Amino acid sequence: MTSISYIQQQRITRLCVRCGLLLMQYGAESAVVVDLSKRLGFALGMSSVECSLNFNAITLTTICNERCITTTRDTINQSINVNLLVQIQQIVNKTEADRNIDKLKSELTDRTTHAFDELDKTVYPTWLVGIFVGASCAAFANLNGGSLSITAVTFIAGMVAMFTRIYLAKHHFNPFITVIVTAFIASLIGATTYYFDIGNNADIAVASSVLLLVPSFPLINSFSDILKGYVNIGIGRAVFTYMLTLSACVGIVMALVLLQIQHWGF
Repeated sequence: MTSISYIQQQRITRLCVRCGLLLMQYGAESAVVVDLSKRLGFALGMSSVECSLNFNAITLTTICNERCITTTRDTINQSINVNLLVQIQQIVNKTEADRNIDKLKSELTDRTTHAFDELDKTVYPTWLVGIFVGASCAAFANLNGGSLSITAVTFIAGMVAMFTRIYLAKHHFNPFITVIVTAFIASLIGATTYYFDIGNNADIAVASSVLLLVPSFPLINSFSDILKGYVNIGIGRAVFTYMLTLSACVGIVMALVLLQIQHWGF
């Protein structure tokens, strides 16, 4: 086995924690974060890799030749990007496949670092995301018996709400404030069906226009973490999800109170 210097081990440690950090930020479950971080470290020549996760931090330790290096990084919540998660998994698979070919771990580390630098973080255009989110909300309204006019109002409400959410997220607003404002605007537009007596059931428009705020992916991850033994981060994610849901409810109630609608849902 090729001897690995302290400087080289530092680079590998930073690369492993970078891998775990990106996975956490873009929505991977905890088991995947730990597994890929460890596999990357082993592929680059480490004897042991230990990884500990918190809701907003990751701590990683590498051991090589009885030498131990530990580093900690804070995480910043990003939007879920499954394409990025797949790219990271492919990089780890490629590194594992090349570890028996390359005799010099430094060259393999260089290539892996370059691969992380070249990650494709592009996302769909804002206008396209808004249109499809509006269409999905409108489809739900139609499936629940909404008339054509109800479906049209729901489409507009969902699309405008998504544009608002993306705008606030890009300007780094608090995620709970972002959800409150988004739910308020969606409900405000959807509730116009009450005032102008549009369609056959105004309740459908109000309920369907806020579907984009349902935190399904984080909720599934929180349950998965708890079931797989990552109880602390699982509970943290669950609480965060419930707070997002509560924020959406606050935004909806604010819109209904402002419009003095007291019979919604009855």
